[in-house]
Amino acid sequence: MPTMDEVRRIAMSLPEASVDETGMAFRVDGKLFAWPWLERLEPKRARVPNPRVLAVRVADEMEKRVLIDMEPEVFFTEPHYDGYPAILIRLDAIDEALLTKLVMDSWRLRAPKRLK
Repeated sequence: MPTMDEVRRIAMSLPEASVDETGMAFRVDGKLFAWPWLERLEPKRARVPNPRVLAVRVADEMEKRVLIDMEPEVFFTEPHYDGYPAILIRLDAIDEALLTKLVMDSWRLRAPKRLK
């Protein structure tokens, strides 16, 4: 079962990846490509990072739907992400190889052409 430490290892192995001061949100060229899900635990209260769930960019809403339909125990979304090309991943339900692929794909979507 991957953890945020494993996510950090994968993300930081990518060219010009950087991590924020929390150590959990990853950017390339100033653009987010992987970050912890900010979960709302109580209505009208601030969202808090959930280190058991990772958000990553995907190409579009179609890719998001396909992933959720293929493996709903691994992938999900919430109304906050409606219309936004990102998917939520339960880290305790995904294998390391697929996680690595998704983080790398997300990086590719955000990285400038000179890095690809």
